[in-house]
Amino acid sequence: MNISYDYYRVFYYVAKYKSFTGAAAALYNNQPNVTRMMKKLEQEMGCTLFVRQRHGVTLTPEGEKLYAHIAIAFEHILCGEQEIARDRSLQSGIVTIAASEIALHCVLLPILKDFRKAYPGVHIRISSHSTPQAIDILKKGLVDFAIVTGPFYLPAGISSQVLQKIQEIPVCSSAFEFPDGDVLTAEQMIQYPMIGLGEKTSSFAFYSDFFARRGVSFEPEIEAATAEQILPMVKSDLGIGFVPAVFLEKENMENLRILHMEHPVPNRDICILKRKELSLSIAASELEQLIRGQQI
Repeated sequence: MNISYDYYRVFYYVAKYKSFTGAAAALYNNQPNVTRMMKKLEQEMGCTLFVRQRHGVTLTPEGEKLYAHIAIAFEHILCGEQEIARDRSLQSGIVTIAASEIALHCVLLPILKDFRKAYPGVHIRISSHSTPQAIDILKKGLVDFAIVTGPFYLPAGISSQVLQKIQEIPVCSSAFEFPDGDVLTAEQMIQYPMIGLGEKTSSFAFYSDFFARRGVSFEPEIEAATAEQILPMVKSDLGIGFVPAVFLEKENMENLRILHMEHPVPNRDICILKRKELSLSIAASELEQLIRGQQI
C-alpha cells in the first residue's frame, strides 16, 4: 500500500476525538474534507474503520488495530517535532566539548558564563584533556568540537581556526635568587629546577622544541598533572614554571618573580577544531559562533 501520511494523520485525530468535527477543528480543516479523506482511507485499506453514530464515531475492530500502531508512530513524530522546536528556540539541546586546560580557562569559561545565562535549557558537557587526547576524542565523534592549545598535529578530516594567541611567562618564587634585571639564557634557566606538564602534552612538546632550538634539553624535575597546578607549585618554592600571563592578572605577586629570557617564549595558539563536512546541532552551532566571535 502507498497511503499518504496525511490520511493517517487525519485518522489519528478522528480516532482520538471520536468525531469528524473534532478532528477537523484540531487540524484547522473542514468536516466534509475529513469525511472524504476517511472514506478514501477505508477504500485503500479495504475495510471499514469507523462506525458512524449520531454524536460521533467509534472504531471497528480493524480500526482499533490500526489506531494502536498509528497512535504510537504519530505520537513519536509529535515528540520529535516538539524537540526540534525546542532546539530551534534553544530551550533544550546538548553541547559536548573537549578542551585543553589552558584553552578552557583562557577562552571557554568566560563565553560559557554568558551562554548559560542566555540559554539555561541547553546542557553543556565539557571534558578536560591534553591537546592530543582532545583531538583523539574529536576524531572518534565523541564531542561536537574541541578547543585546544598548540602545537598539535592536525589529522585529516579535522579543520582548525586560531581563536586567540597567549603569552606564557616564566615565574618563580622569591626563594630563588637572581640578580635584579638579569636576563637569563635558556642554558642558565635549566640550571634551576623546572616545573612542567607530562611528555604526552602539547605544552611539553612546545617547550621541548623551544629549549632544543637553543641547544639544551627541557627535562622538568617536577611534573604537574594539569596546567592549573603549575602556579601553586611555583609559589611553594618548587621551581620555575611557565604560566599564561592571564593567570597572573589576579595574583598577589609579592612572593612571585617574573623572569626575563634572552629569547622570549613565543606566543601559543588557542584553536577551535571541528570535523569537516559534519553539521552541528543548533545549540552547538550557536555556541561555536559565540566562540568564534571572540577571535583575536
